[in-house]
This record gives sequence, C-alpha cells and structure tokens, in this order.
Amino acid sequence: MKSRIPVVLLACGSFNPITNMHLRLFEVARDHLHQTGRYQVIGGIISPVNDNYGKKGLVAARHRVAMARLALQTSDWIQVDPWESEQVQWTETVKVLRHHHSELLRSLPRKEGPDQGKVDSPAPTAVPELKLLCGADVLKTFQTPNLWKDTHIQEIVEKFGLVCVDRAGHDPKGYILGSPILQRYQDNIHLAREPVQNEISATYIRWALGQGQSVKYLLPDAVIAYIKEHDLYASPGEE
Repeated sequence: MKSRIPVVLLACGSFNPITNMHLRLFEVARDHLHQTGRYQVIGGIISPVNDNYGKKGLVAARHRVAMARLALQTSDWIQVDPWESEQVQWTETVKVLRHHHSELLRSLPRKEGPDQGKVDSPAPTAVPELKLLCGADVLKTFQTPNLWKDTHIQEIVEKFGLVCVDRAGHDPKGYILGSPILQRYQDNIHLAREPVQNEISATYIRWALGQGQSVKYLLPDAVIAYIKEHDLYASPGEE
C-alpha cells in the first residue's frame, strides 16, 4: 500500500474572535484529505493576522492569540502560532506560508553527511506538504482587483496548494474556472464540502456581543469567558 503524504494545514485570518466555524474548517478539511486516500494530516496551524492589517474593530493580537489558544485546548492536532502577529508589520499570506514551510523543513530529522558528521540534508522521510486552508469566500477574493498579486496566487496554488471548504452562497468551482491561474493549478486545489452548513460569522459575533446578546455555543466557553474578562467587543455596533 502506497504511503500517504503528510500534510499540515495553515489557516490565516483575523480570528476576531475565533469561532466554532473556524475550528470546524480544520476538521472538515482533514476528513476530506483523508478520504482521498493520498494524504495524512499531521497538524494544523492557526495564524492570527498582525495588528497592522488595519481592519476596523480588530482587537489586539495578544487577545486574538490568547483566545485561539483557549479554543484549541481540546484539540490534539491544531495549534496557534503567533509568528505572523508578532512581526513589525502586516505580512502577506504567501510570506506566512514560506515561513511555516521553512519551519517544517527545519523540524525534520537530519542525516549526517560524509564530511566529519556534517549535517547536510533532511533524512529520507516524507517531507510534509503545507497547504493553505480557507473558506470559499477567500477563494472568491482572488478575483478582487489589486487585492492579491498574481505571482502570489500562483505560488500559493503551485508550490503549496489550497484546501477550500465550501460555504453557502459561494461557487468555488466557478471561481476556479473564472481564474486562469486557479484553473491551471486546479489539481492542487481541494474542494471540501461541509455537510452541516455552518455560517457562524465573526462579524455577527462582534455585533451580538456589542448588543449584549448571547453567543453561547457559537464560541468555546473559555473564549466567551476571556471576552467578558477583558471587556472585548463591548461597544454596540462595533464591526
């Protein structure tokens, strides 16, 4: 039986705050890749965006990272990584992928070279693939003029690959066919379908919290407790 290719899933975003939908994306994507028979998902990374992203209502990265850590307490395979949020400026997604890919390579077992035990290359183990995990709404943004550089889109889909989880109201297959770059590398784009439509929106969460409404069962309880403790998203109408 052919051995499976190890995969690490990376999700970039605001996570403002992290919701159960964000966590479900990872589970759905992992199931989909496992069902292909080609891949074995060995880890997941949540990478909250830098404060300098400039999005309205974006709470400090230290809070968003802390909430993600709390949300992932019950996961045995997903972790939050603060590297992107700790940079001095906003970092483009492709550069975040490059960073984590180099970290993956660095973590591989090394073999000794013939020259006085000099370390020269990774041992002959399967090198994990790093794939960008996103919702279909992100795939649609590839069509937005001046939002993504074509060279970055090509590098993401050609070198790394995408796992895109479908969302109601979106047509990921249509987005691929509408983009020459995505169409060229469509074999590197995995479309996963969420059997239970999950439309929890962080925008709605922030609105509901600003209105004093309950968000229980939409976020992990530990995240709700953190939000209350630090009085986050308390301003009515904040987006």
